Amino acid sequence: MPNILLCDDDREILDSTEVYLKNESYTVFKATNGLEALSILEDNEIQCVVLDIMMPGLDGLAATAKIRENYNIPIILLSAKSEDADKISGLGCGADDYVTKPFNPLELIARVKSQIRRYTTLGSIDDKEGLIINGGLKVDTDAREVFVDDEPVRLTATEYGILEYLLKNRGHVLTTSQIYEAVWKEPSFQVEKTVTVHIRRIREKIEIDPKYPRYLKVVWGLGYKMEKYD
Repeated sequence: MPNILLCDDDREILDSTEVYLKNESYTVFKATNGLEALSILEDNEIQCVVLDIMMPGLDGLAATAKIRENYNIPIILLSAKSEDADKISGLGCGADDYVTKPFNPLELIARVKSQIRRYTTLGSIDDKEGLIINGGLKVDTDAREVFVDDEPVRLTATEYGILEYLLKNRGHVLTTSQIYEAVWKEPSFQVEKTVTVHIRRIREKIEIDPKYPRYLKVVWGLGYKMEKYD
C-alpha cells in the first residue's frame, strides 16, 4: 500500500488521523513541522503528503514550495482558514487539494485515495499510442512527460491530468465542472477557483507569455479550450 506523509504540529490531530489512515492499510510517516517533513521525503518513497499550513518554523506553504522543487507527488493542505484567498494561496504554491479544519477524517481519506489514484494511474490508459502532439506541445502519456518546444516541463499529477484531458479534447470548450469531474473523479461542487488556480499554474509552465496564451485559452462565461494545432 502507498506511503503517506502526515505533517501537523497538533499531536492529537496527527495521532487520530494516523489511525484512520492505517485502518485503510496505508503506511504512515509522521512529522510535526515542515523541515521534518522534508527530511522524511528525502529518505522514503512517499506517494501523498498531507500537510498542515500553520506550523512553527517552516510552515505548510513554504514546505509545499520546497517539495515542488523536486517532487510531483500529491499534496493536500490542512488549515483552519476557509477563506478563498487562503485556498488560492495554497493551491498557488503547488498543492493539489485543500481541506479545512475541523474536517471529517473520512472526507480526508477519500481525498487521499483520489489523489493517489490520479498520481499512479494518469497517463497509463486511454491513449494507446502514448504520444499527443499539438503544435510545439508534446505529451508522452506512457512516461507522463511533457515537453514544450522540446524542452521538458515539470507538472504535478493534477496539472498533468488536466493538461492531458484538455489535449485529448482539444478544440472543444470544457467547463470547470467537466474538467474537475474528469480529473478528480468525483462530483463537482463550487470548484471553479480550484480548477482556475491549476489552469493558471499550467499556463505559467507551458506558455511563453501566460497573459497571451497560445495553447490554453479562456472562453469567457463558458470555460477553457485547448487550441488545436497540426
